[in-house]
Amino acid sequence: MSRNPERNDRKSGKKPAFGGKPGGRSDGARPTAGGGPKAGGWNPNPSPRAADSAPRPARGGKADADNFVWGRHPVLAALANPARKGMGRLLATPDRAAEIERDGLAHGHRIEIIEPQALDRMLPAGAVHQGFAFKVQPLEGVALEDLAEPASGIIVMLDQLTDPQNVGAIFRSALAFGARGIVVQDRHSPALAGALAKASAGATERLPCARVTNLSRALERLADLGWRAVGLDGAADLTLEQAMDGRPTVLVMGSEGDGVRRLVAEHCDVMARIPMPGGFESLNVSNAAAIALYEATRARGGT
Repeated sequence: MSRNPERNDRKSGKKPAFGGKPGGRSDGARPTAGGGPKAGGWNPNPSPRAADSAPRPARGGKADADNFVWGRHPVLAALANPARKGMGRLLATPDRAAEIERDGLAHGHRIEIIEPQALDRMLPAGAVHQGFAFKVQPLEGVALEDLAEPASGIIVMLDQLTDPQNVGAIFRSALAFGARGIVVQDRHSPALAGALAKASAGATERLPCARVTNLSRALERLADLGWRAVGLDGAADLTLEQAMDGRPTVLVMGSEGDGVRRLVAEHCDVMARIPMPGGFESLNVSNAAAIALYEATRARGGT
């Protein structure tokens, strides 16, 4: 049931809050065998939950490149994640391998030394690996309730955002502003690896992520747990500053082309826009998320 009935007659094709307009290679290496914890490092042993909010199993059928984490910050963050203990294949160029050994950064993982050109061939074209790569299984995520209880702070919900660069940048901003975690729809979100992990600068290993089947039902559950949902819509009457009131808040971000979908918007308590007095409405969704996180944090007194 809609928690915002007055939005039921709103036409589709909303203007996104950020003003946007619609618009590899692998070596075939065999994945490393072995088990390991079945959840992210933020909660290695989550308790059983309802089906909609339970951690989802790692998704199969992904290209090998999607299961690689590369770049200094993402790889070191993954190595430090307790959920990665005993799993994954760590590759490093000779200089980087010496650095890892010297500083004790391997956290029990065996280092495979590889020449830069060979590492280039294993990763997607143009991947800036900085001499580090870690072949992993995708993180499964946590239960929705693990993010939401007790109700306090900020949660970011992403409605069908699929661009890895944008999603990774939002993870990075959410971690910087102290968000509780990210909620995504399981079937419409990229794996937390590859270019996404690189763009997040390691935030995907440190910030909890809940994968749910249905975002509208997830918002209903969050409302039951004491959360207020604020969706971003460029055509909304209220500004973000007016919409924020310091209560536990779910920031709902839609895709750059379509914005927040109608059914998801109907489950928001209020829709809000980012005022753009400059008249050039083309904010990237990750920039819009950073602004929304700032406003939500400011409304809570910066705590």
